[in-house]
Amino acid sequence: MEKLIITAALTGAEVTRENQPALPLTPDEIAAEAKACCEAGASILHVHARDEEGNPTQDREVYRKIKEKIEASCDAIFQPSTGGAVWHSPEERLQPVELNPEMASLTSGTCNFGSEVFMNTESMMEQFAAMMLERNVKPEIEIFERGFIVNAMKLVKKGLLKEPIHFDFVLGVPGACPATPEDLLAMKNAIPEGSTWTVAGIGRHELPMSVMAILLGGHVRVGFEDNVFYRKGELATSNAQLVERIARISREMGREVATPDEARAILGLKK
Repeated sequence: MEKLIITAALTGAEVTRENQPALPLTPDEIAAEAKACCEAGASILHVHARDEEGNPTQDREVYRKIKEKIEASCDAIFQPSTGGAVWHSPEERLQPVELNPEMASLTSGTCNFGSEVFMNTESMMEQFAAMMLERNVKPEIEIFERGFIVNAMKLVKKGLLKEPIHFDFVLGVPGACPATPEDLLAMKNAIPEGSTWTVAGIGRHELPMSVMAILLGGHVRVGFEDNVFYRKGELATSNAQLVERIARISREMGREVATPDEARAILGLKK
């Protein structure tokens, strides 16, 4: 079994300091948290930016600051979000891709997202995929529902997405696919042979989905974007604490954790 890639989703667009007092918001805070996560075993850093008031932003220059500060502190793969917040326009959401990161997220469908709707029309998906293809940015295809996999394969047929694909199964979002073993197996079994995949379990689902992914040969995403607790009723002290737990569990199960360069090799990235 190949080594485990751990992604740290550091901030997200919905979590606030009221939910999690240790949430990193500024470029300096995000970079410091990124370095700690790298040292704990993360090889990918999934980044959402915030403005000076702590609100979600897709501003290219804020992402540039974060990217430069992270690259100065560690060698992990910088993976900005193109999801942003549900109210951002497609043009706003795409700004981080202009920085030519190694990877970026690309959500291949529309779904309910709590009380909101996370909109990704067919034309938007094609626009995002075309820009990433042009700039040699490897998409991480974000899957919130089973049909999103079908949509991703349509992008392959149109020449906008290259195989092998890397998927991220985001399970347990209110309004989207639940996070059960049956759901994860269905997702895993629906993707093309040769694909790689990560699971992001939301809230209380983070740990059981992570352990299941380790057993099944997938990869794992943890962090404050998805879950702010270490265990029921106990807030995590940092993103790095959540990364360290997964790294420890994986090693105890006999599966070593990938370094950033090993993750690049697994994903077919060229630094």
